[in-house]
Amino acid sequence: MLGLPNQITACLFDLDGVLTKTALIHADAWKQTFDAFLHERAQHSSEAYVPFDKGTDYLAYVDGRQRTEGVSQFLASRGITLPIGHEGDNDFATQQGLGQLKTEVFDRLLSERGVTTYPSSVEYLKVLRQRGIACAVVSASKHARQVVAAGGLEDFFLARVDGVTAAQQDLRGKPAPDMFLEAAALLAKQPVECVVFEDAIAGVQAGRAAEAGYVVGVDRNSQPDALRDAGADIVVSDLAELLDQE
Repeated sequence: MLGLPNQITACLFDLDGVLTKTALIHADAWKQTFDAFLHERAQHSSEAYVPFDKGTDYLAYVDGRQRTEGVSQFLASRGITLPIGHEGDNDFATQQGLGQLKTEVFDRLLSERGVTTYPSSVEYLKVLRQRGIACAVVSASKHARQVVAAGGLEDFFLARVDGVTAAQQDLRGKPAPDMFLEAAALLAKQPVECVVFEDAIAGVQAGRAAEAGYVVGVDRNSQPDALRDAGADIVVSDLAELLDQE
């Protein structure tokens, strides 16, 4: 059924990169933020300016992770230490400040570009709804509610677990399993009954750590082997490939 094992009765979808093309906006927002930070840092130190790479840096350290974790991971990769800071910081002096600046850039870019969905992902959601299969959206982003609404996807989901939920309930972000376990619980399902759809390495790892019944890696970034190594049971470039297995 839909290219999935027979025991699957619920679907847990990542948002950015799986259902919507907003992962591209996130990557651009991180690049603008980190490049500005790195450029200023180089001007006031002996460090060379090495810009943020939307391929290697974004995929390795930021993609699929909560905002603060992404900042921490990237800075660590460059050997940069900053205090964590406080919610509401809005400068280059703290990790929280960098995260807030990124949010402001993302909001501007999202307003300019809007939300575009992947047509085959929407078609897949329609078939799931027709068959009465419960679905939840599970995203590290605090913008998930806004993006789901702008993409016209609200009616497909019985539950949403996102960056706001994680902060409120003190859930660990991906690659920890917490967010997927919470989504399964909200749907009154056991993890083994659920399939996880993820395009990020950290997300695939989280699905596997949650002991989901099946993990689908959605390869939007030409990294099929990395998704398999992270624990994906199958890797597709688009959900149309699963529809074709009908």
